Amino acid sequence: MTTQASAPPSTKSQALRSYDVADFPALTGLEEEWRFTPLKRLRGLVGGDAQAATGVVRHEHGDLPAGVTVSRAGADDPRVGSVLTPVDRVSALAYGGAGQALLVEVAREAVVAEPVRLRVVGDSAEGLAFGHTFVEVGRFAEVTLVLEHAGSATLADNVEVSVADGAKLTLVTVADWAADAVQAQHLKIRLGRDAKAVHVQVTLGGDLVRQYTSVEYTGRGGEAELYGLYFADGGQHLEHRQLVDHNVPDCRSYVGYRGALQGADAHTVWVGDVLIGAGATGTETYEINRNLLLSDGARADSVPNLEIETGEIAGAGHASATGRFDDEQLFYLMARGIPESEARRLVVRGFFAELINKIPVEELRERLGDAIEARLASGRSELASPALASEDVAAKGGA
Repeated sequence: MTTQASAPPSTKSQALRSYDVADFPALTGLEEEWRFTPLKRLRGLVGGDAQAATGVVRHEHGDLPAGVTVSRAGADDPRVGSVLTPVDRVSALAYGGAGQALLVEVAREAVVAEPVRLRVVGDSAEGLAFGHTFVEVGRFAEVTLVLEHAGSATLADNVEVSVADGAKLTLVTVADWAADAVQAQHLKIRLGRDAKAVHVQVTLGGDLVRQYTSVEYTGRGGEAELYGLYFADGGQHLEHRQLVDHNVPDCRSYVGYRGALQGADAHTVWVGDVLIGAGATGTETYEINRNLLLSDGARADSVPNLEIETGEIAGAGHASATGRFDDEQLFYLMARGIPESEARRLVVRGFFAELINKIPVEELRERLGDAIEARLASGRSELASPALASEDVAAKGGA
């Protein structure tokens, strides 16, 4: 496989891309893309050998609705690798180690009324496991796909999502791993002309979960909405990165992530990169990340980035805010006879409500809401002192 030139990139869209893990230098933790990630906790995914993998994850699904098929594709299938070229060493390791890809196909013009639900399940965190999933949504098709992760694993995986012209996809990914699990994932969405993808990413479980999501447009009128919610407990490291590359005219994107943290050494990272190329006139984009610190000892890193190479846009901006419980909110609720513990629960539930309601599966919405409340109830640390918040907002407009 060919590799891009090794000269330092002037923009993230020009970063090194290769299917061969040998093309990527060994990680030190000093790299900008890895400086927040505790590499030792990635176990062998940092420098492991794809041929020596002993871990296994299995895929489960129930009855499939008409118009949807699930099968296996070998590495020689031309679709595998056509959307996603690895941009880091771990993703390349997964590409070489997966062997086969899980292929999810939605037929052209199929309008699938019920959600398609798939599960990735691991039985042990011993040994490295690799995975590859390819989702192909045919022209003018409409579907909701739920991809859940559970159990124990040390997993590196790639997910390729192709949404053809005029198609609409709602993709819900849930990382509800066991406490000892580690996952490093690259998910890439490629949108055709007038195609739309809504991705809701939920991260609750695992010891360390690092998820990188990227979006590519191939025709005018493409729309991407990326939502995420995460709740880190004591000792967890949850990291989310996005790259939305606006490289064609008249496309739209919105990124909105919210996280809550409680317990000593709970750590979350959100890095949002939006690129607007010189030819991407008429672009409209906005990204925002908000974090709620529920206890002392928790840390949230939030870095929004926006690169613009043309002034002929409809609008662009970003925002980031991290803070603790608002004294006034708690006082308002408690003054009306609501106990403090219940008041905290209502505040957190309200903080996540908008994003949970983006999930078009009632049973899953209820289950995630219950899981968040159970996580809050099990918090081991006292509430952090309120009224410490910061915000960095970039101008919105076309100039």
